[in-house]
Amino acid sequence: MRRAWLYGVLLVLVACAASSPMPMVEEKVEPTEHRATLLVAGDWMVHAPQLTAARTAEGYDFSSAFSLVRPLVEETDLAIVNLETTLGERGEYTGYPLFRSPVAVADAMRDAGFDVALLANNHCMDYGARGARETITALDKRSIRHTGVFRSEVERRAMPHLYLRLGELSMVLLNYTYGTNGMPVVAPAVVNRIDTVQMRADLERAREWMPDCVAVALHWGVEYERKPNCEQRKLAEWLHREGVQLIIGSHPHVVQPIVQDSLHQTLTIYSLGNLLSNQRKRYTDGGLMVRLELTKRGEEPLRIDYEPIPVWVDRTQGYRLLTREAADTLRIEDAASTFFTDTESLLEKGL
Repeated sequence: MRRAWLYGVLLVLVACAASSPMPMVEEKVEPTEHRATLLVAGDWMVHAPQLTAARTAEGYDFSSAFSLVRPLVEETDLAIVNLETTLGERGEYTGYPLFRSPVAVADAMRDAGFDVALLANNHCMDYGARGARETITALDKRSIRHTGVFRSEVERRAMPHLYLRLGELSMVLLNYTYGTNGMPVVAPAVVNRIDTVQMRADLERAREWMPDCVAVALHWGVEYERKPNCEQRKLAEWLHREGVQLIIGSHPHVVQPIVQDSLHQTLTIYSLGNLLSNQRKRYTDGGLMVRLELTKRGEEPLRIDYEPIPVWVDRTQGYRLLTREAADTLRIEDAASTFFTDTESLLEKGL
């Protein structure tokens, strides 16, 4: 009797155990990581000798400028350049001091792989509202996006910034200039000026898009100065406090240092220098293309890593961009070596 009772109890316990759910082991889920690449390039000016070199029987052709660096541009998710000239379909083309270039510049930009043109600079009003309108039209026809200069106030209010996709990441880009060389901004054209009140309002609107990266391109600083001045540094600090992770600088026509915070959360490129121009004095005969890698891991802050790529303008075959490796292979003149050494030394020393 006792043995039967124990056997019954055992059967009950086994049945209960079988019906009880097994304890769940929580699996550790790794945060999703997204990466994107971005390339930014400096001032693209078109001086009179460049117009002469690009002239063909059919018109103008600037494509040879990127023949040796095109892969660097094309391999990134997004490429941005500062366009420091106005464009026109026909008429007289001029270099400094009033820049007006053929729309073939936009063709070369598109064919090289550039996606975005920055327009807010001190030469954007060289040919008034008409020049601004024709520049924007030429870029639109070639599906090159742009910001910083607008056809009208209505256009600016509709979208004061660019919303850009970089793979699975997103970025908003705003563009401002310190001035227009005293040239009036003739209505209906609008130019974004460096004004912290307006910039704060623009940034508030931009953040409504919930981007992974907030970037501001600034035409600022003092020409030919190789270090940022106090004004630049204060404005950079203010922008970072306002939530801007990336600052892209232009205007000095020489390379200035790149500054990154210790946690890779903000990056300031004070000046990219010249991308393409006819300037030949020391420090002005080249500039930087900077390759950026953006990484977003779960809810962690965006991480920005960068690689500066100095490029020098070779005039032996038109105007073409060379990296140090290309210049060494082609045994280009000593000026190229001087430029690369100067630039690498400046970047290494920083501020």
